[in-house]
Amino acid sequence: MDIQGVVAEGFEPVRDAFVRNFQALGDRGAAVAVYRDGRKVVDLWGGTKDANGTEPWTGDTAQIVRSATKGVAAAVPLLLHQRGLLDLDAPVGSYWPEFKAGGKDRSRVRDLLAHRAGVPALDRSLTPAEAADGVSGPLAVAAQRAFWEPGTAHGYHAQTFSWLLSELVLRATGRTLGAILAEEIAEPLGLDFWIGLPDTEIHRVGRVAPVEPPQDAPGLRIRPRRNVAEAYADPGSLTRRAFAAIEAPPAAEGDRPWDENDPAYRAAELPASNGIGTARALARFYAATIGVVEDGARIFTPATTALAAREFSAGPDRVLVVNTRFGPGYMLHGPASPLLSPASFGHPGRGGSLAFADPEAGIGFGYVTNAHAKSVTADPRAQALVRALRSVP
Repeated sequence: MDIQGVVAEGFEPVRDAFVRNFQALGDRGAAVAVYRDGRKVVDLWGGTKDANGTEPWTGDTAQIVRSATKGVAAAVPLLLHQRGLLDLDAPVGSYWPEFKAGGKDRSRVRDLLAHRAGVPALDRSLTPAEAADGVSGPLAVAAQRAFWEPGTAHGYHAQTFSWLLSELVLRATGRTLGAILAEEIAEPLGLDFWIGLPDTEIHRVGRVAPVEPPQDAPGLRIRPRRNVAEAYADPGSLTRRAFAAIEAPPAAEGDRPWDENDPAYRAAELPASNGIGTARALARFYAATIGVVEDGARIFTPATTALAAREFSAGPDRVLVVNTRFGPGYMLHGPASPLLSPASFGHPGRGGSLAFADPEAGIGFGYVTNAHAKSVTADPRAQALVRALRSVP
Protein backbone atom coordinates (compact mmCIF):
# COMPACT_ATOMS: atom_id res chain seq x y z
CA MET A 1 0.00 0.00 0.00
CA ASP A 2 1.37 3.38 -1.06
CA ILE A 3 0.86 5.70 1.93
CA GLN A 4 1.43 9.41 1.35
CA GLY A 5 1.93 12.29 3.76
CA VAL A 6 4.11 13.15 6.73
CA VAL A 7 4.70 11.88 10.26
CA ALA A 8 6.73 13.75 12.86
CA GLU A 9 9.52 11.87 14.62
CA GLY A 10 8.12 9.61 17.33
CA PHE A 11 4.69 9.22 15.71
CA GLU A 12 5.70 6.35 13.43
CA PRO A 13 3.40 3.91 15.32
CA VAL A 14 0.41 5.81 13.90
CA ARG A 15 1.72 5.30 10.37
CA ASP A 16 2.27 1.60 11.07
CA ALA A 17 -1.31 1.21 12.35
CA PHE A 18 -2.64 3.12 9.33
CA VAL A 19 -0.84 0.73 6.97
CA ARG A 20 -2.23 -2.29 8.87
CA ASN A 21 -5.75 -0.94 8.45
CA PHE A 22 -5.36 -1.39 4.69
CA GLN A 23 -3.54 -4.69 4.94
CA ALA A 24 -5.76 -6.43 7.47
CA LEU A 25 -8.84 -4.41 8.43
CA GLY A 26 -10.48 -3.63 5.11
CA ASP A 27 -9.71 0.02 4.48
CA ARG A 28 -9.91 1.04 0.81
CA GLY A 29 -9.38 4.77 0.98
CA ALA A 30 -8.71 6.73 4.16
CA ALA A 31 -6.81 9.51 5.87
CA VAL A 32 -5.67 10.23 9.41
CA ALA A 33 -4.33 13.44 10.93
CA VAL A 34 -3.16 14.44 14.39
CA TYR A 35 -2.33 17.76 16.01
CA ARG A 36 -0.38 17.87 19.25
CA ASP A 37 -0.10 21.08 21.25
CA GLY A 38 -1.33 23.03 18.24
CA ARG A 39 1.18 21.56 15.79
CA LYS A 40 0.41 19.07 13.03
CA VAL A 41 2.36 15.85 13.68
CA VAL A 42 0.52 13.31 11.49
CA ASP A 43 -1.03 13.86 8.05
CA LEU A 44 -1.42 10.58 6.12
CA TRP A 45 -3.61 9.25 3.34
CA GLY A 46 -3.78 6.25 1.06
CA GLY A 47 -5.91 3.98 -1.09
CA THR A 48 -8.49 5.10 -3.60
CA LYS A 49 -10.73 8.15 -3.65
CA ASP A 50 -13.81 5.97 -4.28
CA ALA A 51 -14.36 2.88 -2.15
CA ASN A 52 -14.86 0.79 -5.28
CA GLY A 53 -12.69 2.81 -7.63
CA THR A 54 -9.12 3.16 -8.82
CA GLU A 55 -8.39 6.91 -8.71
CA PRO A 56 -5.85 7.57 -5.93
CA TRP A 57 -6.82 9.37 -2.74
CA THR A 58 -4.88 12.62 -2.57
CA GLY A 59 -4.05 15.02 0.22
CA ASP A 60 -7.10 17.11 -0.74
CA THR A 61 -9.63 14.27 -0.95
CA ALA A 62 -12.65 14.81 1.28
CA GLN A 63 -15.27 12.33 2.47
CA ILE A 64 -18.64 12.29 4.16
CA VAL A 65 -18.13 11.57 7.86
CA ARG A 66 -21.69 10.74 8.93
CA SER A 67 -22.23 11.37 12.66
CA ALA A 68 -18.74 12.73 13.19
CA THR A 69 -20.50 15.79 11.72
CA LYS A 70 -22.29 16.25 15.04
CA GLY A 71 -19.12 17.21 16.88
CA VAL A 72 -18.22 19.92 14.38
CA ALA A 73 -21.79 21.19 14.24
CA ALA A 74 -21.94 21.42 18.05
CA ALA A 75 -19.26 24.09 17.95
CA VAL A 76 -21.77 26.53 16.47
CA PRO A 77 -24.23 26.64 19.41
CA LEU A 78 -21.30 26.61 21.85
CA LEU A 79 -19.74 29.54 20.02
CA LEU A 80 -23.07 31.37 20.22
CA HIS A 81 -23.25 30.56 23.94
CA GLN A 82 -19.68 31.83 24.35
CA ARG A 83 -20.79 35.13 22.81
CA GLY A 84 -23.87 35.41 25.00
CA LEU A 85 -26.27 34.75 22.10
CA LEU A 86 -27.63 31.38 23.24
CA ASP A 87 -28.66 30.42 26.77
CA LEU A 88 -28.20 26.69 27.42
CA ASP A 89 -30.66 26.81 30.32
CA ALA A 90 -33.39 28.56 28.35
CA PRO A 91 -36.37 26.58 27.05
CA VAL A 92 -35.99 25.65 23.39
CA GLY A 93 -39.46 27.15 22.97
CA SER A 94 -38.17 30.60 23.89
CA TYR A 95 -36.29 30.59 20.57
CA TRP A 96 -38.60 28.26 18.66
CA PRO A 97 -42.19 28.56 19.96
CA GLU A 98 -43.60 25.76 17.80
CA PHE A 99 -41.31 23.28 19.56
CA LYS A 100 -43.42 23.48 22.73
CA ALA A 101 -45.98 21.10 21.18
CA GLY A 102 -46.25 17.45 22.11
CA GLY A 103 -45.10 17.70 25.72
CA LYS A 104 -41.81 19.40 24.88
CA ASP A 105 -42.48 22.77 26.49
CA ARG A 106 -39.97 22.13 29.30
CA SER A 107 -37.16 21.02 27.01
CA ARG A 108 -34.09 23.22 27.49
CA VAL A 109 -31.37 24.01 24.99
CA ARG A 110 -28.94 21.82 26.97
CA ASP A 111 -31.42 18.92 26.66
CA LEU A 112 -31.48 19.32 22.91
CA LEU A 113 -27.68 19.29 22.68
CA ALA A 114 -27.30 16.26 24.98
CA HIS A 115 -29.86 13.97 23.32
CA ARG A 116 -32.38 14.52 26.12
CA ALA A 117 -35.04 16.31 24.03
CA GLY A 118 -37.20 13.19 23.79
CA VAL A 119 -37.64 13.15 19.99
CA PRO A 120 -35.08 10.72 18.58
CA ALA A 121 -37.61 9.37 16.05
CA LEU A 122 -40.61 10.51 14.05
CA ASP A 123 -44.07 9.01 13.69
CA ARG A 124 -43.52 9.21 9.93
CA SER A 125 -40.07 8.97 8.42
CA LEU A 126 -39.07 11.71 6.01
CA THR A 127 -38.05 11.07 2.45
CA PRO A 128 -34.54 12.15 1.47
CA ALA A 129 -36.01 15.14 -0.37
CA GLU A 130 -38.01 16.20 2.68
CA ALA A 131 -35.02 15.71 4.96
CA ALA A 132 -32.94 18.02 2.81
CA ASP A 133 -35.45 20.80 2.10
CA GLY A 134 -34.78 22.72 5.34
CA VAL A 135 -38.48 22.93 6.21
CA SER A 136 -40.03 19.48 6.57
CA GLY A 137 -37.58 18.28 9.22
CA PRO A 138 -38.06 21.20 11.64
CA LEU A 139 -41.83 21.02 11.19
CA ALA A 140 -41.82 17.30 11.94
CA VAL A 141 -39.73 17.45 15.12
CA ALA A 142 -41.66 20.47 16.39
CA ALA A 143 -44.97 18.62 16.00
CA GLN A 144 -43.66 15.27 17.26
CA ARG A 145 -44.90 14.14 20.66
CA ALA A 146 -42.00 13.40 22.98
CA PHE A 147 -41.15 9.75 23.58
CA TRP A 148 -40.22 10.64 27.17
CA GLU A 149 -40.39 13.78 29.28
CA PRO A 150 -37.53 15.95 28.00
CA GLY A 151 -34.65 16.21 30.40
CA THR A 152 -35.47 13.04 32.33
CA ALA A 153 -33.62 10.50 30.16
CA HIS A 154 -31.43 10.39 27.07
CA GLY A 155 -31.39 8.52 23.78
CA TYR A 156 -29.25 9.15 20.73
CA HIS A 157 -31.03 11.48 18.28
CA ALA A 158 -29.26 9.93 15.30
CA GLN A 159 -31.08 11.82 12.51
CA THR A 160 -33.45 14.26 14.24
CA PHE A 161 -30.43 16.06 15.72
CA SER A 162 -30.06 17.66 12.26
CA TRP A 163 -33.34 19.54 12.40
CA LEU A 164 -33.27 20.23 16.13
CA LEU A 165 -29.87 21.90 15.92
CA SER A 166 -30.27 23.64 12.58
CA GLU A 167 -33.63 25.19 13.46
CA LEU A 168 -32.46 26.28 16.92
CA VAL A 169 -29.49 28.09 15.40
CA LEU A 170 -31.65 29.61 12.66
CA ARG A 171 -34.21 30.91 15.16
CA ALA A 172 -31.51 32.31 17.46
CA THR A 173 -29.47 34.05 14.76
CA GLY A 174 -31.42 34.26 11.50
CA ARG A 175 -28.54 32.38 9.81
CA THR A 176 -28.08 28.74 8.93
CA LEU A 177 -25.70 26.58 10.90
CA GLY A 178 -23.80 25.71 7.73
CA ALA A 179 -23.25 29.37 6.92
CA ILE A 180 -21.99 30.19 10.43
CA LEU A 181 -19.67 27.19 10.36
CA ALA A 182 -18.28 28.21 6.96
CA GLU A 183 -17.84 31.89 7.72
CA GLU A 184 -16.82 31.94 11.38
CA ILE A 185 -15.03 28.64 11.94
CA ALA A 186 -13.94 26.93 8.71
CA GLU A 187 -12.76 30.01 6.82
CA PRO A 188 -10.72 31.59 9.66
CA LEU A 189 -9.11 28.23 10.46
CA GLY A 190 -8.61 27.20 6.84
CA LEU A 191 -10.68 24.04 7.28
CA ASP A 192 -11.80 21.93 4.34
CA PHE A 193 -15.05 20.96 6.01
CA TRP A 194 -18.62 21.70 4.96
CA ILE A 195 -22.15 21.08 6.13
CA GLY A 196 -23.76 21.79 2.79
CA LEU A 197 -21.16 20.99 0.13
CA PRO A 198 -20.57 23.86 -2.35
CA ASP A 199 -20.65 23.00 -6.05
CA THR A 200 -17.05 24.17 -6.33
CA GLU A 201 -15.86 21.30 -4.09
CA ILE A 202 -17.78 18.38 -5.58
CA HIS A 203 -14.76 17.15 -7.54
CA ARG A 204 -12.78 16.57 -4.34
CA VAL A 205 -15.21 14.19 -2.69
CA GLY A 206 -14.91 10.42 -3.05
CA ARG A 207 -17.73 7.91 -3.11
CA VAL A 208 -18.45 5.86 -0.01
CA ALA A 209 -19.65 2.26 0.06
CA PRO A 210 -20.47 -0.43 2.64
CA VAL A 211 -17.80 -3.08 2.98
CA GLU A 212 -17.59 -6.55 4.43
CA PRO A 213 -14.52 -7.29 6.53
CA PRO A 214 -11.88 -9.63 5.15
CA GLN A 215 -12.40 -13.24 6.19
CA ASP A 216 -9.06 -13.24 8.00
CA ALA A 217 -9.79 -10.05 9.96
CA PRO A 218 -12.12 -11.04 12.81
CA GLY A 219 -11.34 -7.79 14.60
CA LEU A 220 -13.48 -5.95 12.06
CA ARG A 221 -16.52 -8.13 12.63
CA ILE A 222 -18.67 -6.16 15.02
CA ARG A 223 -20.73 -8.55 17.15
CA PRO A 224 -23.13 -6.51 19.27
CA ARG A 225 -24.77 -7.95 22.36
CA ARG A 226 -28.00 -9.79 21.67
CA ASN A 227 -30.26 -7.03 23.03
CA VAL A 228 -28.51 -4.46 20.84
CA ALA A 229 -28.77 -6.64 17.73
CA GLU A 230 -32.44 -7.29 18.43
CA ALA A 231 -33.14 -3.56 18.83
CA TYR A 232 -31.59 -2.80 15.43
CA ALA A 233 -33.50 -5.67 13.81
CA ASP A 234 -36.92 -4.77 15.23
CA PRO A 235 -38.75 -2.30 12.90
CA GLY A 236 -40.84 -1.09 15.83
CA SER A 237 -37.99 -0.41 18.24
CA LEU A 238 -36.95 3.12 19.09
CA THR A 239 -33.45 2.19 17.93
CA ARG A 240 -34.55 1.22 14.44
CA ARG A 241 -36.97 4.15 14.18
CA ALA A 242 -34.31 6.67 15.22
CA PHE A 243 -31.93 5.60 12.47
CA ALA A 244 -34.81 5.39 9.99
CA ALA A 245 -36.04 8.95 10.53
CA ILE A 246 -34.89 9.46 6.94
CA GLU A 247 -36.04 6.64 4.71
CA ALA A 248 -36.55 6.29 1.00
CA PRO A 249 -40.14 5.43 0.00
CA PRO A 250 -40.92 2.12 -1.70
CA ALA A 251 -39.33 2.14 -5.13
CA ALA A 252 -41.46 3.52 -7.91
CA GLU A 253 -40.72 4.79 -11.35
CA GLY A 254 -38.92 8.12 -11.06
CA ASP A 255 -38.06 7.70 -7.36
CA ARG A 256 -34.51 8.42 -6.25
CA PRO A 257 -33.18 6.18 -3.47
CA TRP A 258 -31.43 7.64 -0.49
CA ASP A 259 -27.78 7.75 -1.48
CA GLU A 260 -25.05 9.49 0.51
CA ASN A 261 -23.18 9.92 -2.76
CA ASP A 262 -26.06 11.89 -4.29
CA PRO A 263 -25.01 15.53 -4.94
CA ALA A 264 -28.42 16.72 -3.69
CA TYR A 265 -27.91 14.98 -0.35
CA ARG A 266 -24.39 16.33 0.00
CA ALA A 267 -25.51 19.89 -0.78
CA ALA A 268 -28.12 19.85 2.01
CA GLU A 269 -27.41 21.06 5.53
CA LEU A 270 -27.85 18.07 7.84
CA PRO A 271 -25.73 18.71 10.94
CA ALA A 272 -26.32 15.18 12.25
CA SER A 273 -24.98 13.25 9.32
CA ASN A 274 -23.73 14.81 6.09
CA GLY A 275 -20.64 16.83 6.96
CA ILE A 276 -17.88 16.42 4.40
CA GLY A 277 -14.23 17.10 5.01
CA THR A 278 -10.68 15.91 5.34
CA ALA A 279 -9.03 14.20 8.29
CA ARG A 280 -6.66 17.18 8.38
CA ALA A 281 -9.61 19.55 8.84
CA LEU A 282 -11.11 17.47 11.65
CA ALA A 283 -7.82 17.25 13.55
CA ARG A 284 -7.18 20.97 13.15
CA PHE A 285 -10.74 21.79 14.20
CA TYR A 286 -10.46 19.82 17.43
CA ALA A 287 -7.00 21.20 18.12
CA ALA A 288 -8.50 24.69 17.90
CA THR A 289 -11.21 23.81 20.41
CA ILE A 290 -8.60 23.16 23.11
CA GLY A 291 -5.86 25.66 22.32
CA VAL A 292 -4.10 27.77 19.75
CA VAL A 293 -3.12 26.10 16.49
CA GLU A 294 -0.06 26.89 14.41
CA ASP A 295 -1.12 30.25 12.99
CA GLY A 296 -2.62 31.58 16.22
CA ALA A 297 -6.26 30.67 15.61
CA ARG A 298 -8.56 29.30 18.31
CA ILE A 299 -12.30 28.55 18.51
CA PHE A 300 -13.18 28.17 22.20
CA THR A 301 -12.18 30.02 25.31
CA PRO A 302 -10.89 27.78 28.15
CA ALA A 303 -14.31 27.98 29.78
CA THR A 304 -16.04 26.74 26.64
CA THR A 305 -13.48 23.95 26.24
CA ALA A 306 -14.34 22.79 29.76
CA LEU A 307 -18.04 23.04 28.93
CA ALA A 308 -17.64 20.86 25.84
CA ALA A 309 -16.34 18.02 28.02
CA ARG A 310 -18.92 18.43 30.78
CA GLU A 311 -21.24 15.48 31.27
CA PHE A 312 -24.89 16.31 30.55
CA SER A 313 -26.15 12.74 29.96
CA ALA A 314 -24.94 9.38 31.27
CA GLY A 315 -26.26 5.87 31.70
CA PRO A 316 -28.66 3.71 29.69
CA ASP A 317 -29.27 5.13 26.22
CA ARG A 318 -32.84 4.50 25.09
CA VAL A 319 -31.79 4.35 21.44
CA LEU A 320 -28.33 2.77 21.37
CA VAL A 321 -29.34 0.30 24.14
CA VAL A 322 -25.96 0.60 25.87
CA ASN A 323 -24.59 3.05 28.43
CA THR A 324 -23.47 6.30 26.81
CA ARG A 325 -22.23 9.71 27.95
CA PHE A 326 -22.84 13.02 26.19
CA GLY A 327 -21.83 16.60 26.74
CA PRO A 328 -23.35 19.53 24.82
CA GLY A 329 -23.29 17.89 21.39
CA TYR A 330 -20.23 15.76 22.02
CA MET A 331 -19.94 12.08 22.85
CA LEU A 332 -17.78 11.51 25.91
CA HIS A 333 -15.68 8.45 26.62
CA GLY A 334 -16.35 6.34 29.69
CA PRO A 335 -14.33 7.09 32.84
CA ALA A 336 -12.60 3.69 32.51
CA SER A 337 -11.55 4.19 28.87
CA PRO A 338 -7.92 3.11 28.46
CA LEU A 339 -7.45 5.18 25.31
CA LEU A 340 -8.48 8.73 26.15
CA SER A 341 -8.47 11.02 29.16
CA PRO A 342 -11.74 11.80 31.00
CA ALA A 343 -11.58 15.35 29.62
CA SER A 344 -11.69 14.21 25.98
CA PHE A 345 -14.67 14.98 23.75
CA GLY A 346 -15.57 14.33 20.12
CA HIS A 347 -17.78 12.12 17.98
CA PRO A 348 -17.57 8.95 15.88
CA GLY A 349 -19.33 8.45 12.57
CA ARG A 350 -21.27 5.28 11.91
CA GLY A 351 -19.13 3.10 9.69
CA GLY A 352 -15.70 4.25 10.76
CA SER A 353 -14.92 7.97 10.97
CA LEU A 354 -13.74 9.41 14.28
CA ALA A 355 -12.64 12.84 15.50
CA PHE A 356 -11.93 14.15 18.98
CA ALA A 357 -9.97 16.45 21.23
CA ASP A 358 -8.02 15.27 24.26
CA PRO A 359 -7.13 18.41 26.23
CA GLU A 360 -4.92 16.60 28.74
CA ALA A 361 -2.74 15.20 25.95
CA GLY A 362 -3.05 18.31 23.77
CA ILE A 363 -4.40 16.15 20.93
CA GLY A 364 -6.70 16.91 18.03
CA PHE A 365 -7.46 13.77 16.01
CA GLY A 366 -9.29 13.04 12.75
CA TYR A 367 -9.81 9.83 10.76
CA VAL A 368 -12.03 9.47 7.68
CA THR A 369 -12.71 6.48 5.44
CA ASN A 370 -14.78 5.64 2.39
CA ALA A 371 -15.18 2.00 3.42
CA HIS A 372 -18.13 1.98 5.78
CA ALA A 373 -18.17 -1.07 8.04
CA LYS A 374 -20.97 -2.22 10.35
CA SER A 375 -19.93 -0.17 13.34
CA VAL A 376 -21.53 2.68 15.27
CA THR A 377 -19.20 3.88 18.03
CA ALA A 378 -16.09 1.66 18.13
CA ASP A 379 -14.72 0.87 14.69
CA PRO A 380 -11.57 -1.29 15.00
CA ARG A 381 -9.66 0.77 12.41
CA ALA A 382 -10.15 4.02 14.29
CA GLN A 383 -9.45 2.31 17.60
CA ALA A 384 -6.19 0.87 16.25
CA LEU A 385 -5.04 4.36 15.29
CA VAL A 386 -5.93 5.75 18.71
CA ARG A 387 -4.09 2.93 20.47
CA ALA A 388 -1.02 3.65 18.35
CA LEU A 389 -1.27 7.34 19.19
CA ARG A 390 -1.50 6.58 22.89
CA SER A 391 1.74 4.57 22.65
CA VAL A 392 3.64 7.72 21.63
CA PRO A 393 5.45 9.25 24.62
